[in-house]
Parts: sequence; structure tokens; C-alpha cells
Amino acid sequence: MALNMVFLGKLEDLAGCGAREVELTGTLDDAIDSLGPQLASALREPRVKLAVNGILLQDRDAPVLRDGDEIAFLPPVSGG
Repeated sequence: MALNMVFLGKLEDLAGCGAREVELTGTLDDAIDSLGPQLASALREPRVKLAVNGILLQDRDAPVLRDGDEIAFLPPVSGG
């Protein structure tokens, strides 16, 4: 089962790409861990929001994931 992980803003710079396909063999945390320690740590920051198939989640522990789902990581926005 595969997930399409999308990285926005500064997370895209950190990931070195805008998206990656990742095998989901366990939990979402396992998939995040597979991205490497630096990126995984940044994705787990409390201010990073998570969207599944375009729907912003209120609870990061709640997603039920299916093959082909898109997981987008949205960093906090600043500027003016």
C-alpha cells in the first residue's frame, strides 16, 4: 500500500522535493520515520498541519489511510 506525501513551503525545501510516494506497511508514524530523522522531526512539529486527500485534520492520530491517499504537510505560514 502506498501513500503520496506532499510537502509544502519550507518542508519542500527540507525534503528536497514537493512529493514522495512512500510504502505504508504500518502506521503513518512508520511512514514518516522512513523519510529520515531530520524531515520526520520537522513533520512532527506541533504547528505543522496535516491534510488527507485535501481535508485538514483536527486530530493527527485519527486518519484511516487507504492505498493511494495523499497526505499533505502544511507548515505554519508567516509574512504579511
